[in-house]
Amino acid sequence: MATIWKSTNQRSTNQVTNRTIFGTILTSWSRQQKLAMTAGVAMLGVLLVMSACSEQSAKPALVGVSSNPSTQTAPSAAAITAPAITAVPVAAAKKSPRKRPANVTYTDANSGISFLYPRKFVLTSGNDALPQFAGLGAALMNFVQPGGVAVATVEVPDGSYPGTDFASAFFNVNVNRSVSEQECAHFALADSHNVNGGSIDSQKVKIGPTEMETTSNFSASPMTQTETQYFHRYENGDCYEYILSLGTAGYGIKDNAEPVNRDVVFAKLEKILATVKIKTAPVEQQPEAEQTVGAAAGGK
Repeated sequence: MATIWKSTNQRSTNQVTNRTIFGTILTSWSRQQKLAMTAGVAMLGVLLVMSACSEQSAKPALVGVSSNPSTQTAPSAAAITAPAITAVPVAAAKKSPRKRPANVTYTDANSGISFLYPRKFVLTSGNDALPQFAGLGAALMNFVQPGGVAVATVEVPDGSYPGTDFASAFFNVNVNRSVSEQECAHFALADSHNVNGGSIDSQKVKIGPTEMETTSNFSASPMTQTETQYFHRYENGDCYEYILSLGTAGYGIKDNAEPVNRDVVFAKLEKILATVKIKTAPVEQQPEAEQTVGAAAGGK
């Protein structure tokens, strides 16, 4: 039994010793752990406070508005949705094509003459305004005195009368400042129809509002025929001459050619003549005669 007691006593002794050592060690580590845990908790608290402060200071920076307009960022399309604007197509107004006038006005400041002519006709003026009779050479002026000057010529375009014997037609204006009013009423060329070969007889006609002296002439060759009408008008001290001429190619020269309607051609040329206007020269005012002393005395 003593052995058993000793054994039991040893166990209790050992247990006490072990408990004492373990308690001492446990007490020692608990303090260190407490210090470490306290320090860790303190550091964790500091870190948490610093993290919270940094987050709070960072948020205003993200939403802050810069004072410089160039550095401002545009709001995203997802954040702001602008109302959709639907463009209504406007029907473009249709512009009607501007038509060019059928007639053109010619004006010569030197002679004071103006007239209208079809845009499709061909106009020449000055030294180039000397027309040609169809196959018969230059058209001569018909003044009784030299000194005539060509002003302008309007030619009917070739091919204006297809299928006919039409060769050429023109309207010509000349002016002569060397003839009197009485001489302007006469013509120099002899009428081919006058068997006596005398000067061409003239007659008065009215073209539009203007009265003129007129005569005509006819000439022909084996290949061509030319009919010409002359008109004279005296105004502003000058004699104006207008020539209307039609040339044909003669029958049988062109295959299957019909004779052109002469009345139609001359009617177009006369329309140009009817638009002729001559600028009236200003009338010079004569100075009033001064009254003499005797005349004034006699009037008392």
